[in-house]
Amino acid sequence: MANEVTRRNNYGWGIDPFFDNLEDRFFGSLMPDSVQKNLKTDIEETDKAYIAKVDLPGVDKKDIHLNYSNGVLNINCNKQEFNDHEDKNGNVLMSERNYGTMSRSYRLPNVDQSKINAEYQAGVLKVTLPKTTETQNTNNIEIQ
Repeated sequence: MANEVTRRNNYGWGIDPFFDNLEDRFFGSLMPDSVQKNLKTDIEETDKAYIAKVDLPGVDKKDIHLNYSNGVLNINCNKQEFNDHEDKNGNVLMSERNYGTMSRSYRLPNVDQSKINAEYQAGVLKVTLPKTTETQNTNNIEIQ
């Protein structure tokens, strides 16, 4: 009973959890799975910069590739396969983690390309894109 009350409070009174994501259950999502389930991102905008934080747990730093071109930050990564939810016969009991190639793009205009900084710690990629008031040329730049 307490769990049911908690669940109702999480959804709000008058909203039934059955109808949550009902469209996805019957018609599938309009967004690719790689965007929905992977590369969860927070982007903060300050007066001086955009700060993107992307969850990439289990991805090796060498498998993350970034570039900024024409006002768009592109992130590509490859996560290796894993097997840790198998029973004694090799049957998968549950698998919610994703692997393979994932990518995502973010439109972040007016960025000083020469000052973009990226760091990767504890499974979180943090990309700082300083803003500029000048119009930048639209050359493609790889971020190291």
